[in-house]
Amino acid sequence: MKKGVSFLVTVAFMALASFLASAYDPSPLEDTCVAVDEPNNAVFVNGKFCKNPNLTVAEDFLYQGLNIPGNTSNYVGSIVNLINVDQLPGENTLGVAVARIDYEPNGQNPPHFHPRASEIFIVLEGTLYVGFITSNPEHRFISKVLNKGDVFVFPFSLIHFQVNIGHTNAVAIAAFNSQNPGVITIASSMFGSNPPINPDFLARAFQLDKRVVEYLQAQF
Repeated sequence: MKKGVSFLVTVAFMALASFLASAYDPSPLEDTCVAVDEPNNAVFVNGKFCKNPNLTVAEDFLYQGLNIPGNTSNYVGSIVNLINVDQLPGENTLGVAVARIDYEPNGQNPPHFHPRASEIFIVLEGTLYVGFITSNPEHRFISKVLNKGDVFVFPFSLIHFQVNIGHTNAVAIAAFNSQNPGVITIASSMFGSNPPINPDFLARAFQLDKRVVEYLQAQF
């Protein structure tokens, strides 16, 4: 009887482990699976065709230019240069991606979340105020001022942001546990959807005047 119970517990733990593992990018089955756009002599994995491993070269695993500052001349005063599987084909099936974020003074990476990834965030230059909000019903706001060399973690799929509160430009590197973490920016998604969401609904949901909602929808 005890052996039977032990076996069932083992199976349950294995099933739970498999479920948790499948919540992120699946583990690779080959050493490399360089993404290619054409299917000739290729295998379809993780939404991409895989290059023949015998034909891979160093350039498939290389991206150059992350040292180049991005153009922050936009309405939020920041720019994200995400290096995912589309920019670096060698990432395919490896479950990783990286980004450089540049901020002008008072620039921000507005509230957003990544539907497929957690994020580890490293400040290279400047002073940034960062934070995230936990899920319903607690809505805990966890925030910190970060300086050069500081590291912060944004948990899986939680809303988070960064703001440059310094007087000089700021630079950060973000790493993700997905080859394609995705991003949903709260304001532009809600007020800039295509087609637009009914402004009456948004006005009630956000407790705003309908005219304010219609103005925001026009901006996005």
